[in-house]
Formats: sequence, C-alpha cells, structure tokens
Amino acid sequence: MRVTAFLLAGAFLLMACRPADDRTVVRVATFNIAMGMSSAGAMGRALQSGEHNGLQQLAAILRTVRPDLLLLNEFDYQPDIDAAKLLNEHYLKADGIGGEPIEYAYSYRAPVNTGLQSGLDIDANGRIGDPGDAWGFGQFPGQYGMLVLSRYPIDAAAARSLQRFRWKDMPGARRPVLPDSGQPWHTDAIFNQLRLSSKSHWDIPVVIGNRRLHWLAFHPTPPVFDGPEDRNGLRNHDEIRLMADYITQADSGYITDDQGQTGGLKAEDIFVIAGDLNADPHDGDSVDEAVRQLLDHPTVNHQCIPHSRGAVEAASTQAGANLQHRGGHAADTSDFNDQQVGNLRLDYLLPSALIDVLDCGVFWPAVGERGADWVTLSDHRLVWMDIRLP
Repeated sequence: MRVTAFLLAGAFLLMACRPADDRTVVRVATFNIAMGMSSAGAMGRALQSGEHNGLQQLAAILRTVRPDLLLLNEFDYQPDIDAAKLLNEHYLKADGIGGEPIEYAYSYRAPVNTGLQSGLDIDANGRIGDPGDAWGFGQFPGQYGMLVLSRYPIDAAAARSLQRFRWKDMPGARRPVLPDSGQPWHTDAIFNQLRLSSKSHWDIPVVIGNRRLHWLAFHPTPPVFDGPEDRNGLRNHDEIRLMADYITQADSGYITDDQGQTGGLKAEDIFVIAGDLNADPHDGDSVDEAVRQLLDHPTVNHQCIPHSRGAVEAASTQAGANLQHRGGHAADTSDFNDQQVGNLRLDYLLPSALIDVLDCGVFWPAVGERGADWVTLSDHRLVWMDIRLP
C-alpha cells in the first residue's frame, strides 16, 4: 500500500525556516535506510517495481524534509542499474506518496568493500568465502552500499575513494590482539592485506554556486559482532580516525586514495562529513569514544546538535537499557533493542568550521504525529542540517 499523501505538521516549520532566494544555503542530510537486501539484484527489482513499502516510506520522508544533498547508507550498490534514476522516477516523483514530488538531477555511487570476497579466512573460522571473509562484512558484493543524491552538480571525475586503503598503512594502527596472550588476532599475512574501510571513504566535490563543497561520506563497521579482541571496535575507531586525519593532513604521505593520490584536504577547503558512524559520544560499545576524534576536532563546526521530540519519547517509553545511558536522548538517531542496547546517536553531519550552521534536526516524529509510521523503514532516523557556505 502506498504511503498516505500528507505532510508532517513539523515539516512546515522545517521548510519555513529555510532562507529563500539564497543559493549558498543548502539543506544536507544523512540517512541509514537499513535496506541492505538479502540477495543480489533485489534492490534493482524493488526500485523498478515502484511498490516497495520501505522505498515508499523513504520517498515520503525525503519529499517532506527536502534535502538538497544527502547520503543514503545501506543502499545496495548494483552497477547494472541506474539506481538514482529509478528512485526518482518510481518513488520521488510518483503520485500517491506523502509530500510534494522531488527530483535529484545528480548522483554518485561507487563500489564498496561489503560482500567483496578477499580470498582470505578473515574471520578465522577455518573456511573461506563466508560473509565475514569479505573485505567488509556482506553476503554479496555491494550489500550495505552507499548512494549520494544531489540537486547540485557533482564533479565525479574529481571524486576520491579510499576503498582499498590498507589498515596496516595507518601510522599507529590499532591492530587487534588477543587479550590473554597479547598476540595479534590476525596473522601477519592477513593483516598486511586487510582494507581499513568496511564500505568506503568518499570525497565527492559538489559544485554550489562558485564554491566546491567536499561531501565526505563513509559508514564505519559496527563495533560489535566480534570477541574479546574487539577487532570491529578497533576498526571502527580507525575508520573514523582516517576521516579525522583526512580533513587536516593535506600533505600526509600515508593517506593514499585508490587512484594513487596522497594527502587530505587543505585548510581552505570546505566540507561536510556525513554518515552512520556507528559510534555514540557517551554510550554503546565504541572504542575510547571514537567519534570524539571528529566531534572535538578543531576544524569541525559542532555547535548545532540535531535532536527530536520523538527520540526523547521513544527512550522514555521503551526504557530498558535507555535508563542506564549517560548521554541525553534528544540527540539519538537510532532505535535499537531496548533491553540490550537502547537508542544511540550514531548518524552525523559534521561541517567545516568555515561553514555557518543555521539549523539542524532529526526526522523522528512522536507517536501520533503524522509521519511517525514512515520511520519504521529503518532502525535509524534521517538527520538534516541547513548550512550557509562562506
């Protein structure tokens, strides 16, 4: 059944607060839609059908919040289809879906490490070819991929990816070890080949007026589903560190992209970091408050913390592990198992300190508000931010 066509009342406020007729003001967003399909090709079939309930809910949210530039995490990469075109035609511009139609003329996608088999026994279970033996956990290549949509031109030829960057090449890499013996968890033969990025790290130049905005997209591995060696927690930490280094180490020789170019951004470059970072600043299982590497970064504007009423209500109603959390719940962006994990802030938009932030929020309507049923498509919520470029 198609999503009922109506607007969330709060969305009028979202739209009204946007300054009009100023091309340097951009609404950016990030959303983990949790839509990694169970088989290769399933995303293409869902996009072509126009009848996938989760994609209809996604369209209703995007047509309400109306971001100009956004990252979708866990959107399967399927190279034989034009995913953005199909999403535009069958969902974002379709009749019978909440909100006014919207279209994204520009998009970016690229291969990711998830499901891409390494030929190694990475998970050390004595077999080769399992999802845990892929460069990033996945059942098939492209599962849990990423898609960028934009209403502004994308300079795809100048985009950089660090999909194949090796973990061992990071100075001071936090290599997992067995706590009892202190010996490395991975053999040297395996660790020396391991890729750091569980999906990829992208630097995508977006042309907005006479400025180039570096849209920095990534999706680190969850810091769970491992053992006492905490290999996923340590990888999550270093995936975040790679981005923290990238935004300041213009002359770094260790940062080498897939095209062989070295170094990160220059001091005058403007950027927004976007993605599900799988790390909460106060709670959860991430290593050493891994996300603080970005939240406390001197080149990041972190003054506007996105929040919602729905997150506060959910944590109070669900209780359980939420009652033990140290951080406040207004900024939560994910809705997880109430007894074991609780709700966490995992999804971020982190602009350059050179950028002014006008407003920000999380699309998480409270129970009974219009749009509350749309967010059931994912255990994450869309985060949006209005920025003014210098």
